[in-house]
Amino acid sequence: MDSSNGERPPQGEDAPAAAAGSIGGYESLHRLLQSNLSPELFKEASRLLLGLNCGRALEAISLPEATSALAKAHNFDVQAFRFDADKEYLRQPQVVRVGLIQNSISIPTTSHFADQKKAIMEKVKPMIDAAGDAGVNILCLQEAWTMPFAFCTREKRWCEFAEPVDGESTQFLQQLAKKYNMVIVSPILERDVNHGEIVWNTAVVIGNHGNIIGIHRKNHIPRVGDFNESTYYMEGNTGHPVFETAYGKIGINICYGRHHPLNWLAFGLNGAEIVFNPSATVGELSEPMWPIEARNAAISNSYFVGSINRVGTEVFPNPFTSGDGKPQHADFGHFYGSSHFSAPDASCTPSLSRYRDGLMISDMDLNLCRQIKDKWGFRMTARYDTYASLLSEYLKPDFKPQVIVDPLINKSA
Repeated sequence: MDSSNGERPPQGEDAPAAAAGSIGGYESLHRLLQSNLSPELFKEASRLLLGLNCGRALEAISLPEATSALAKAHNFDVQAFRFDADKEYLRQPQVVRVGLIQNSISIPTTSHFADQKKAIMEKVKPMIDAAGDAGVNILCLQEAWTMPFAFCTREKRWCEFAEPVDGESTQFLQQLAKKYNMVIVSPILERDVNHGEIVWNTAVVIGNHGNIIGIHRKNHIPRVGDFNESTYYMEGNTGHPVFETAYGKIGINICYGRHHPLNWLAFGLNGAEIVFNPSATVGELSEPMWPIEARNAAISNSYFVGSINRVGTEVFPNPFTSGDGKPQHADFGHFYGSSHFSAPDASCTPSLSRYRDGLMISDMDLNLCRQIKDKWGFRMTARYDTYASLLSEYLKPDFKPQVIVDPLINKSA
């Protein structure tokens, strides 16, 4: 199963040299297995790794020539798959086409900030055009897409990239949203001009008419490794909003929130059908978790998840440390891309490239969400009253864990 609609670079032994971030010259684990296993073994490996949708392997979908041409001209990976649902008698299919964009920065971080931002926007525009040409209804960009992920440095000058909700990047995307009749989720560094000009990590939801539907601010801020983000912004104050768009109900679980199951749960309780996880994360820290957490969230909450991660290694002018015992260094590590979709029936797409820019597209029948709720009954069998009681007690200063101790635990044998 290979849905690449653009021209892929040579893989494995055919590659002239292993690209930085590749897996032995391959763009992804899926492509490594496809190139090195027999068709029969690859089919079985794919079943185990990617699951089945309605009892079948995911089907690749063909994209317009204009989309493939843009991918070839601008050297980005493009893949497309379809998630089906069972036929129903009382509801028509609710098929929506959704896209994810991952990208590297364009010019060195030593360049003028205005030039960096302009270069990123110029890089991303052909990818948005490719999504628009392909008829994508909802598109999500990566976390803090307008800038390098400079929050490792603790240098406050990077706050200059922050902008109001209706700032330059939003205006840029509003035109494209209107042109392509597309909802666009734009994660930015927000400058809250009405509240002391403080900074937030924010996703702006732009409607298909070019209007701003609303915003969501990142709920969970990491304090691990080089992720020194609390130097710049704190936990968000927007709750867990779900945005009812022309194409479906969407939520945005920004980056580190994917490590918190209750964060995923809250978007589900508010009725989300698709939850996006725009991220910026590096291989050494989180890659083993990457294919697991979002997929588990899709399963347990009966919605679709779109996972986006930036790509490349961003080198900063001044070396830094993060109090973790490592010597000073000037980069975060490799952002491994690997953006993908997960479905409520436990199926998922292969991942985009670990080192190239990419556009992942999926047709998804939102009827699958309710079908899986009916099949597994997770909402019906959950014990929310019990969980609420425990959490209420846990928040009290005198909370005591419910631990039953063996009265003979210290008795000699």
